[in-house]
Amino acid sequence: MNGKEYQELAMRTYDGYAMNRLSSNVMSATFYETAALLNGVLGLTGEAGEVSDLVKKGIFHEKGIDREHLEKELGDVMWYIALICHTCGFDLDEIMQININKLKSRYPEGFDVVKANNRKNGDV
Repeated sequence: MNGKEYQELAMRTYDGYAMNRLSSNVMSATFYETAALLNGVLGLTGEAGEVSDLVKKGIFHEKGIDREHLEKELGDVMWYIALICHTCGFDLDEIMQININKLKSRYPEGFDVVKANNRKNGDV
């Protein structure tokens, strides 16, 4: 298989309606909400990538992990999470509590590899 063949086969699963979906969602929300949400989720993935790269290089490039730099990057991650919460009308305190409740329910006695690999249907 070459790159052209791969691209053609892969695009069988792309229906070409991304712009229509974006346009319809912009119509159902304010442009600000859509732009802010996109900024938040794209920024979050970018910053999470920076955190991952910092740790990867620290370990596998044997640079060591610069804790101060890591703290700053985690702060950037939190900024984008705050933007997403603000845009969606979520309360960050409630989001954190929801997560703790989910973890307590999933792992009542603490982390368990068997439970992690055998979640119940609907456990997201």
